[in-house]
Amino acid sequence: QVQLVESGGGLVQPGDSLSVSCKASGFAFDRFAMGWFRQAPGKEREFVAAIPRTFGTYYSDSVKGRFAISRDNDKNTVYMMMNRLKPEDTAVYYCVAGGSTAQVNRADQWDYWGQGTQVTVSS
Repeated sequence: QVQLVESGGGLVQPGDSLSVSCKASGFAFDRFAMGWFRQAPGKEREFVAAIPRTFGTYYSDSVKGRFAISRDNDKNTVYMMMNRLKPEDTAVYYCVAGGSTAQVNRADQWDYWGQGTQVTVSS
């Protein structure tokens, strides 16, 4: 049974940093690309970041230079460090796993989804 369990969300102020993580189980973690999407109220789900099973990273333009995705294959966990957070980063953040990074920004390219963790940036 595949499980992606996110943690680390919360309420922070603009300019703060926050780290979210995702613990995976039920599949061969080191053979899958991992990533994050987010969905703000009233908006469509959007791609945030991805990390392939081998090397490299992908980021949306809106978070490039502020967010950093990483993975630990020994712990079956993917992380995302979010720096210089802005109110527009407020959303539910979803962990995803997939077999390909051909089109990382497309939600339908990802095989497994977590339940999400809420990140709120507000003063």
